[in-house]
Parts: sequence; C-alpha cells; structure tokens
Amino acid sequence: MSTRTLVRGGLVVTAADEIHADVLIEDGRVVALAAHGSDTAAGWTADRTLDATDRYVLPGGVDAHTHMELPFGGTFASDTFETGTRAAAWGGTTTIVDFAVQTVGQGLREGLDAWYAKADGVCAIDYAFHMILSDVNEYTLKEMDRLVQEGITSFKLFMAYPGVFYSDDGRILRAMQRSAENGGLIMMHAENGIAIDVLVEQALARGETDPRYHGEVRKALLEAEATHRAIQLARVAGAPLYVVHVSAEEAVAEITTARDKGLPVFGETCPQYLFLSTDNIAEPGFEGAKYVCSTPLRPREHQAALWRGLRGNDLQVVSTDHCPFCFTGQKDLGRGDFSKIPNGLPGVENRMDLLHQAVVDGHISRRRWIEIACATPARMFGLYPKKGTIAPGADADIVIYDPHARQTLSAATHHMNVDYSAYEGRTVTGRVETVLSRGEPVIDQREYVGRAGHGTFVPRSTCQYLD
Repeated sequence: MSTRTLVRGGLVVTAADEIHADVLIEDGRVVALAAHGSDTAAGWTADRTLDATDRYVLPGGVDAHTHMELPFGGTFASDTFETGTRAAAWGGTTTIVDFAVQTVGQGLREGLDAWYAKADGVCAIDYAFHMILSDVNEYTLKEMDRLVQEGITSFKLFMAYPGVFYSDDGRILRAMQRSAENGGLIMMHAENGIAIDVLVEQALARGETDPRYHGEVRKALLEAEATHRAIQLARVAGAPLYVVHVSAEEAVAEITTARDKGLPVFGETCPQYLFLSTDNIAEPGFEGAKYVCSTPLRPREHQAALWRGLRGNDLQVVSTDHCPFCFTGQKDLGRGDFSKIPNGLPGVENRMDLLHQAVVDGHISRRRWIEIACATPARMFGLYPKKGTIAPGADADIVIYDPHARQTLSAATHHMNVDYSAYEGRTVTGRVETVLSRGEPVIDQREYVGRAGHGTFVPRSTCQYLD
C-alpha cells in the first residue's frame, strides 16, 4: 500500500534555500516540492495532510556525535539506544551517528557487533556508527578497510585518556596513513592526555578535588597543542582530519590556520561550549559535577571565537557529544576526587532548539542553523542527500517547527534518561511540533507516536567534502 503525506503551508528551510512550499511525500521519500498556492500544489492529494502554516518545515537533524550506553569509569551512559533515540526525536533529530567501541586486545569487529546488538530493533529514528579505534595494530589496520566497505567510514582516535582509549603519535600516524588509502575519515579527540594526567596528579596531591579542577587541569593550551599535532600528523599522512568537540579559542585558531592553507581539516563544536562555561563547573557544593565533560567547559570569553568559527566555516558542525550520567549514583562516584567523575553531558534533545535560539540571538542565520545541524553533518559523514535536506529523493525526515513557541528547558520535562538538565531553567524560543522519520510520524503535535524498532541502520559513504 502506497501512502502519501502532504505538508502544507510552511516555510521550508534548508541549507541552500528558504521557500514557502508544500512538500509531497510518498513511501517514506520526498517526491516533490511546489510553491504554496501554485496550481501544482493545489492538484496534490494525500492520505494525510499536515498543516504547517506559520511554521518552519526543516530537514530532520543529524547528530553526528552521540554515546548511547558508553562504558566509562566503571559505569555506563544512562541513555540506551531506545531512550536516547526517542529523546533525539523529541528534539527534532532524526539521525544519530553513535560510536562503537573497540576494547584494547579485541578486534574492531567485536566492538562493532556489540553496538549493532545494542541498537538493533530498539531505535526510534535511523542510526549509523563511527568506530572508536583503541588498539592500532596490523590486524586492526586491515579491519579498517573492511569497515569502510561496510559503511562504517570514520574512525575516532584519542590523544587523551591514557590506559583507556589513548593512542600515541606513531599509532595515530599509522591509522591516518591507512585512512588516506581507504577513504575513511579520522576523528580526533585532541587533548594532551599524558600532560593532563601529570596535572591531575599534582592537583589531587594539593587537595584540589572539587569538580572545577577538572576544567583547570585540562588546559586550553593542551587542547590547542594536541590539535596542532593532530593536524601535522594528518599532513604527514596525507589524510583528512575532523577534530571533535572543539572548545577553546586557541584550538579554533589551529584549525583556522590549517584551513587557510587549504588543508582538509574540519572542526566540530557542541552546544555546551556555546552556551555554558566554567561558571557552571564552578557551581557550589558538588553541583559542578553535572558539567564535567572532556574537552571541558571554558571561560565565557572563548564563546565568541566558537561563534566566529561557525559563521566563517572554520567550524562546520554542531553535534552534542551526548553522553549522559545521572547526578545521583553516577556523577557522584567522583565526590572527593574530580578525576573519578564520569565525563559527559546530556544534550541530544536540546541541540536544535539551542541553535534556533542562536538564530534568534543573531549569532547565525536560519540557513546556517540547518547547515551546521543537518546538511553538513550529513555530507561530512556520507549520508547526504538521503539525510540532511528536503529535496526529491531524500528520506522524508521532516520537522515541523514552531519558531514562536517559548519553552523552559528542564529535567522535569525532557525525555532523556538522566536526572538533571545541563540547561535547567533556560528559556528558549522555538519548539518542535511534529517529526516524521522516513515519512512516519514519530512526534505528532507534541505527542510521541513513534515506536522502538522503526529506526534502521544506515551504511554511509565516505566524506563528501573530499571528492
């Protein structure tokens, strides 16, 4: 049975255009757009018509950096693929790219298969995977080639977390050389973890145990130094580089310098670095633990450089690095020792709304909002034009968005499986009203109508900025 859905009367906003258009959907795909009120649109009939008058019609968000069920510091991220993808849908995100984890001593395949098993049959929206590469050796380098053919086309390496995920420069260079051959994209957590561990040890020896010291030891200069080193290693290998969760002005400067040379270097930042700061991590008592993540929150002065990077395209993507741990029972593992606080913030539900607030505040344009949240992540990770736009042939991942509604972000009303909100009490303008995933309603007029298992795995092509 063929089903047709018509979205009428809204302002369609993509990275390229803003047009008052009706959108015709058939069998999960966009089949046509026509100017609202035109003869073409007037002739369309459908099984279901959605009224988008005075609303934006947006492509579903693509969050290219999430960590559902991630093991960290003796515990696991509190969102499962079921709860996390449901929350993502509530926030207007219709595709996530999560990180499968290779454990040291195992192959990439074991790690990837474990993540397939976690996600299979429970996701509310579509999903794909990156691969965390924790153990670079001759065997895992060969496995990289096979994963690229399977549609896992990006690999994350860590210059931080010695003893867990850390790779030294030699291993990083080998992985970059391999990706230069197989078309994969290396994603880098750029912080000098060896130096940071020295500073952690010294801070704890001085009795500096509160959450705020997490940010003080993970210095901006050590993010910038690692970013610089990663860029030079990528140049030596002849490989592209994508730097994740850029938080510091000095790190943005390193990426800008590389891009000014015409190098294939890309940067991502996250809402927490744009909207939160060291003021949060320094909140009294143990409240600051809620904001412990790596890279850490920076002093507010860094935000201007991040916004400038986003406007000037030295930073191309805003992802969430969604990695939630409950304040009670998880974050409090680090009472008396900040180094034991699980690193990560909840945010998959808040990204699209916070970035719309940035439009309202004049930081970015409407089209740039859709570019950094939908189109560019889809292109960067080989999902475009199936995802990230509204055009004939694209998946009908569509959000009807009320740009005038006001809402207050709160743990009392969010849908992420975590007991606090990083944005508690913040009022924003704009709210998701209805969400379609491949033409099927997931959120309908602020009511969840989706189901676990609707979301399917999406294999990816290689980065579309390197053709």
